[in-house]
Amino acid sequence: MGHAVLGGVAGVVWLVLPVMTSAAQDPVPAAGGRTVVTAEADAVPATDYVLPLVAVAAAGALGGYGYVRRIRRSRSRTTPGIVSPAPPAPSPTDFERQARTSLVLADDCVRTGREALGFVDVAESVLRAVRTADTELSAAFAIWRRYEEGMPDDAAGRRQALVGVVGRGSEAGRLLDAQAEGFDAEWGAGDALAVAEGRFRELAARTGGVARTLTQAGERYGTTATAGVLGYVEQAKDRLVFATSRLNQARQDADAGDGDGFRRGLRAAEGAVAQAGVLLEGVQRLAGELRTAAGMVPAALTGAEAELAGLRTTAFPPRLAHADAVLAAVREELTGGPCDPLDALRRIARAVEGTGSGRAGVIAAGAELVARSALGAADDFIGTHRGAVGAQARALLAEARGAALADADRLARRARELAERDVRAHGNPFAGAGAHESGLAGAVLGGVLLGEEADGGPVVAFGGPDTRRRLG
Repeated sequence: MGHAVLGGVAGVVWLVLPVMTSAAQDPVPAAGGRTVVTAEADAVPATDYVLPLVAVAAAGALGGYGYVRRIRRSRSRTTPGIVSPAPPAPSPTDFERQARTSLVLADDCVRTGREALGFVDVAESVLRAVRTADTELSAAFAIWRRYEEGMPDDAAGRRQALVGVVGRGSEAGRLLDAQAEGFDAEWGAGDALAVAEGRFRELAARTGGVARTLTQAGERYGTTATAGVLGYVEQAKDRLVFATSRLNQARQDADAGDGDGFRRGLRAAEGAVAQAGVLLEGVQRLAGELRTAAGMVPAALTGAEAELAGLRTTAFPPRLAHADAVLAAVREELTGGPCDPLDALRRIARAVEGTGSGRAGVIAAGAELVARSALGAADDFIGTHRGAVGAQARALLAEARGAALADADRLARRARELAERDVRAHGNPFAGAGAHESGLAGAVLGGVLLGEEADGGPVVAFGGPDTRRRLG
């Protein structure tokens, strides 16, 4: 094509060349000199027309040549142009973010499912779906924890691990999605509103007694012993305030024949009532654990000292010295005023840990009580604050459930710490006075509402990612 264009330019020059040549010669003589003189004075030389014509033709031909070259390059290009670049490949950070999101979403769905089961009798298929989804979620958390610990260590294996996390989480959600319709059929068949109202009245009547229990436990064992449930009674009342408004609205919608509004209000009330129950039960459970631990501490001290006495002749003097100091400190605290008996049991168990001796029965029982208490406390906090808690705290709690006693206590306490950090960092966009008075802020923080709109957004229903928003 380039040669053809240049040939065209040459052809134009060749065609106009005779005109240029004849114009350069002397003019043909006319009849009189006056006529000739007049013609030379008035006529425009032919070269004044021909040269611009040549320039225009050449410029047009060269411009056409350049245009054709550009079209050819754009059609034959094999790499993306600047206008529409190919999307960048996801980075490992992107895959990790997706895995964390999948874990949080699946955990929320499973927790909501378990809460919803407390208000309705459902078919075995629904119960089985919740159990199986919980199993899938546990597997996803286990893969994630190994990934966080650096296993596997090759890039391909790590990416495959993240794929496994997302896949397991998605399967948990799919199982719940598949049973959402069946759950709704059972939920709508009974008098769900009466059930929720009955649970509400029961919990409202308990708040005063639970508050007194918390006060008495703090006076007897010290405020550090009850710090983990500080504010729980107030939070339970907050959830019940929210439940009051939603139950009233559900009753009005039912009378007006608004089925969608009725179901939406009822489900929101159920979620708030369930969390109020968790908070109040958490206080009462801790008070019972403190009483049990207080009764075990003297025997645990005696058992630990007996075990250490059998090791006096072995080569562990530094370790024995540390254990003796811990036990002496615990004995002094018992006689010096309020003492946290759960913490005392924890320290006793750790004092004899690693000494090579077998634990006395009471020490092992104390360690089990401590671990169970830490697990329950972490689970309660994460469940009632799940609107703000991330994947790491949830994963640690999942690992703690299957760990040995000492590790379970440590992991559960760390999970609680991370969950509290998440809540502090997250804040609450519904923290205004009106939102607190209506209980809206607590409902969003607890994950009862998704918090995507000014009124708190959609209520979270039984189901997986595809169905949990269906009530609006």
